[in-house]
Order: sequence, then C-alpha cells, then structure tokens
Amino acid sequence: MATAAQPAVASDAAVPGVRRLHPILAFIRYQPLGAAGLFVILVMGAAAILADVIAPYDPEAIDFVAMLTAPSWEHPFGTDAFGRDILTRIIYGARTALTIGFVSSFTGCSLGAVIGVTSAYFGGRVDLAIQRFIDVLLSYPIIVLALVVVAVLGHRPIGGIDVNLIAAIAIPIVPRVARVVRSSALAIREMPYVDAARAGGYSDRHIIFRHMLPNVLAPYLIMLTAYVAQAILLEASLSFLGLGVSEPKPAWGLMLSGDSANFYQEAPWMILFPGAAISLAVFSFNLFGDSLRDWLDPKFKT
Repeated sequence: MATAAQPAVASDAAVPGVRRLHPILAFIRYQPLGAAGLFVILVMGAAAILADVIAPYDPEAIDFVAMLTAPSWEHPFGTDAFGRDILTRIIYGARTALTIGFVSSFTGCSLGAVIGVTSAYFGGRVDLAIQRFIDVLLSYPIIVLALVVVAVLGHRPIGGIDVNLIAAIAIPIVPRVARVVRSSALAIREMPYVDAARAGGYSDRHIIFRHMLPNVLAPYLIMLTAYVAQAILLEASLSFLGLGVSEPKPAWGLMLSGDSANFYQEAPWMILFPGAAISLAVFSFNLFGDSLRDWLDPKFKT
C-alpha cells in the first residue's frame, strides 16, 4: 500500500545561514540584558563612524549668538558657553571615547595576556620576577597609575590620536589582565598537548603563541570587553582633569570640565547630557561583559 510522501523538513544543516545566526539568536534569548548592552554599543559605534553624516553641526564651530541655549528643536541638547551644539559634540565624543577605549583595552589586554601566559609557562624565577613586578603595579589604584604615566609621558598626538594617552590607560590594565590570565595558563601548562609539543621539539615561542594563548581566549575576551568600559571612564576622568583630550576636540570628560562647572546652575544640560553618555556607555559595556562571561564560562551556565 502506497503511503503519501511526507514533506521534507529543512534542518539547520541544510540552511547555513540559520546555523550562523543560531549562536547570536541564542545569546539574545538567554542573555537579554547583554544583548541590550550590545545593541547600545552598536548604536554608539554607528554614530561614531557616521558622525560626519548624522551630526547636525560642526563640533568646533563657535556661535556666540547661541551661547547657553536651552534644549530646543534647533539644539535638542542645548549649547555650551561657546554656542557649540552639545548633541553634535556628544556624537563626535563617542568617536573619541570608543577609539581610545577600544585601542587602550586591546593593547593592555593583549600585553597582559602575553605576559601572563609567559609567566605561567616558564615558572620558577621568571614567574617570580614577573609576579613581583605585577604586585608593584597593582599596589597603585588604576587612576593614580594612569595619572603618573600621562604626567611623565606628556602628550604625543599621531594621526589625531594621543598615543601617550592610550599608553597611560593601557598600562594600568596590563597587570590586572596578566594576573587573571596566568591563573588560567597554569592549568593549561600541565595539559598533555603542551607536553607533546615540548617533546616534539617546538620552541617556547611556538608553544606559547600556538598552544597556550588560544586556550585563554575566553577570559581574554571577557576582560577585553570589561576594560573598554574602564578605559572610557578613565579617559573621561583624565580629560576632566585636563590631562587627556584637549580643546577643541570633543570628548565627554572634557565637556564636563571648564565652563560646565561654572554654568551648572544656569545651564545644567552642559553636565547632564555628557554625563549621561558616559554612564550609558560604561553601563552597556558592563552589561555585555557580564553576559559574555556567563555565556563563555561553563562554570556560570545553569
């Protein structure tokens, strides 16, 4: 007896696009707060990239006629003491904050990961010397160490980016990442594949970069995301103190200093909106970083 043909059911394997999207959709479903944080980060990133297109005014254009204008349809976030549009400067400030934040965090976390794995791999006197130096760096609060570094190095803008400012933010990140990565690398050092690589005659450099560093990728990515928020906050703090980005370049921390402190009663929007931008960026990266930790670390999965 003939049976009716059953309709074919498309599997995930037959639809490559579904398989590629599945981890993203799963992250959104099981980590909604992290997905919300990532969405805000992407919006800020798009605004920073497209600032020349979407910003309504020139961020450095001075208009004394529009000085201290309250929020309106023409200036949604108001203007500052020089008549510059605050919304425009916040949009361009996102470019400054995200650029310095990402570059500083990537530099500090990458150096810290290499140092941490190297320390764990060699052990003995090498590990002892590196860890004691890290202890010295960790004895300073992150803002104090950044202040010392930027005060010693000064400013060195290259291509519109202050290289010394990035170094001042990245250096305090290095020991904190190195200490966490070392703890993971100590366990990896005893794995059979590392012993097999040693027995095979591979160099220490090859083992560190090809066998150990890739296996600390999960904690590295978690810290990279978390320290972007720290770097943004640190850049804003240094700019507020006059040691970071300088006028007339738009930066969120810089917008909170100077005339904003003098006119905070007459024009509170000069402090309110830049402060909200800093808080939203830091909060979004922290949300995403915490969710990424839960997503990548099996110890946190339920």
